[in-house]
Amino acid sequence: MAIIEVSGVSKSYAGRAALSDVALTVHADEIFGIMGPNGAGKTTLVEIIEGLRAADSGRVRVLGMDPRTERRRLNESLGVQLQNTELPDNLKVREALQLYASFYRSPADWPAVMATWGLTEFSDARVGRLSGGQKQRLVIALALVGDPLLVVLDELTTGLDPSARRETLSLVRRVRDNGVTVLLISHFMDEIEALCDRVAVLSRGRVLAVDTPAALAERVEERTLDTAFDKLTGGGGE
Repeated sequence: MAIIEVSGVSKSYAGRAALSDVALTVHADEIFGIMGPNGAGKTTLVEIIEGLRAADSGRVRVLGMDPRTERRRLNESLGVQLQNTELPDNLKVREALQLYASFYRSPADWPAVMATWGLTEFSDARVGRLSGGQKQRLVIALALVGDPLLVVLDELTTGLDPSARRETLSLVRRVRDNGVTVLLISHFMDEIEALCDRVAVLSRGRVLAVDTPAALAERVEERTLDTAFDKLTGGGGE
């Protein structure tokens, strides 16, 4: 079953192409990665998928819906973790989950979500006093409290120490294991290799390849996705 269908999508800003004829399909119950150098068009593509931005041309369907014209209905089944999720330092963990749950008509049971993600003992802790790993657990819990079928995780581990990164990667696997399709935007090659069933490589607004991380490396006769990425994008990294 296709969860995301993008076909022939293009987008320009002031005459400059951000996306050119982009096409990809994300299937149910997979972790699908999007990676590319700075300026590759990742943010524009994800915002179009989320319904935050309109494409100039092409077709987009997310869970069978048009994200622009059916955005309100789509939001009931879509969880989003933004690259810079900022919560008030004085907000308590339970207050954050209660607040986010109130945004949905049929949310998950927020105390159960809090327990699932190991946050119950921190329920009265203020966000500003959480560790990096604890904050990421909260961010994921907030993205899931609406009981979504699809969750978008954008640069989830940026700025985390190695221990918190390992914990967060484990949490992402648990999201998928709980039956939620994951769209993961990342510039960490090891993260993509460890988590993603398939990955799309973007460069200069175009999709260069869509395949498993291992197959992408084999395609350009490299042992690792890191060096394969450099070859695919002409040496451009993030």
